[in-house]
Amino acid sequence: MTEKQEGSVVDNPATGATRMFAYVGSYTAPERQGHGEGISVYQVDPVSAQWTQVQLVKDLVNPSFMAFDHTARFLYSVHGDAEHLTAFKIDKKTGKLSLVNQVSIGGKNGVHLSVDPTNRFIVTANYGSGKAAVFPINSDGSLAPCSDLVTLPGVPGPNKIEQAFSHPHHIPFDRSGRFIVIPDKGLDKVFVYRLDTENGKLVANDPPAATARPGACPRHVEFHPSNLFAYVNNEAHSSITAYRFDAQSGVLKSLHEVPTIPPDFGGKNKSAEIAVSPAGRFVYCSNRGHDSIVIYSIDQGTGLLTLVGWEPSQGKTPRFITLDPAGSFLYAANQDSDTIVAFQADRQTGKLTPTGQVVATGSPACIVFRAE
Repeated sequence: MTEKQEGSVVDNPATGATRMFAYVGSYTAPERQGHGEGISVYQVDPVSAQWTQVQLVKDLVNPSFMAFDHTARFLYSVHGDAEHLTAFKIDKKTGKLSLVNQVSIGGKNGVHLSVDPTNRFIVTANYGSGKAAVFPINSDGSLAPCSDLVTLPGVPGPNKIEQAFSHPHHIPFDRSGRFIVIPDKGLDKVFVYRLDTENGKLVANDPPAATARPGACPRHVEFHPSNLFAYVNNEAHSSITAYRFDAQSGVLKSLHEVPTIPPDFGGKNKSAEIAVSPAGRFVYCSNRGHDSIVIYSIDQGTGLLTLVGWEPSQGKTPRFITLDPAGSFLYAANQDSDTIVAFQADRQTGKLTPTGQVVATGSPACIVFRAE
């Protein structure tokens, strides 16, 4: 891996953080029409929130999703279309990354990963092989070989192209850290597991899954801060399903489903990423095709969603969106226009206003913030 020192600078309003870094993963492979070069590291100014590039870690294949350990001393990445998981050590002062090690994910096309609350294991969703995997984390932050590899059970959905077999696309823990929730795009299921931290094994919940509408292709899930509700975006149906979540039993109960695109939109669209504001008042979802971000307000008592509106993503194919740690700004990673666009998020209305600030970066696929 090589390192690049040239800075890419963009002005941005202050976030309030005393020190913050942004890590941007990208698609690099020609077969993915990737224009990225690896993982870009930016220092975010505590007053102006200006982004200045401090490192570019090259020679990586599609570092498409990343997660920190709970000490924020290490960063882990899966690699789209590849078969490995990578550990990096973070220099606390500079924010720069150095390679620790890589391990096989036991399949192909790792698309998401999460670190368990004990900081001893990583779980991954292996889209290309229909499996969920567990990896122990050693005391030095390095990764041990896979300790469990689970095939997700079920019957493929009706979409012969997108649902030929199981395609787990997301694998986060709920807010309590007791359950792992896995939307499976291929099986139209939202699976629930527990992690046996004594043995590094996944244990299916009872019941093991919630069922989406046929052909919906559930993609990603985000939990309300109260942990009472979960929101799943359905990629093929361009919709969001609101679920009531029982944090004691791990059971998901569907409440209602709402669209992510306007009723008069006649083009092709796939929903991509979903995010809930830190205060739990709003949910955001990005649309690839309509190239927008839909905004819904959340009823705090029932978890039901009410439409606020749509905001253009100011680019093409917003594969990823995220809010900064304070919830003041939303960033849209426009994969096919090679930009990250900043929006101010109104905490009262949920509406998004473009700040005019754009970070130019090749095929951005994920952004994670490390704040002190």
